[in-house]
Amino acid sequence: MKKIVSSLLILILIVACKQQNSSSAEEKTKIDELINEWHIDAAKGSLESYFNKMTEDAYFIGTDASEKWLASEFKIFCKPHFDDGSGWDFKPLKREIFLNDRQDFAWFDEQLDTWMGVCMSSGVLVKTKDGWKIKHYQLSIAVPNDLVQDFIELKNDNQNNN
Repeated sequence: MKKIVSSLLILILIVACKQQNSSSAEEKTKIDELINEWHIDAAKGSLESYFNKMTEDAYFIGTDASEKWLASEFKIFCKPHFDDGSGWDFKPLKREIFLNDRQDFAWFDEQLDTWMGVCMSSGVLVKTKDGWKIKHYQLSIAVPNDLVQDFIELKNDNQNNN
């Protein structure tokens, strides 16, 4: 009898884990699609659609040290760039998405093909009543290690000239 109960418990655990993994995969697919659409919205200059994928209190950090915006401030910055029907075209090269156990909070990192070359970004998403939304996003320019010293010198020269 103990053997049957033990076997049933193991079977229940296996099924539960498979359901969790399936659910997790579905959520990751939704998040991946949302981030892809968000990048497409930027490329098309679709301001409202772009910002509808973010929480109202979202935070965006750009590549310049001065680029730290709340969503409302970032929207003002983006508007003139999006008004002509295009913003910036970032194409994902690879992305990893992670979920908490309750699957209501996620984070990701990605490499992007951009007009600046390869960039890296990371972000945080929350699951809302309207679905997944981007709450925090940070973009950075990827500087190859063998160019870091030259980059530092350029940056220092720029700061000294300002």
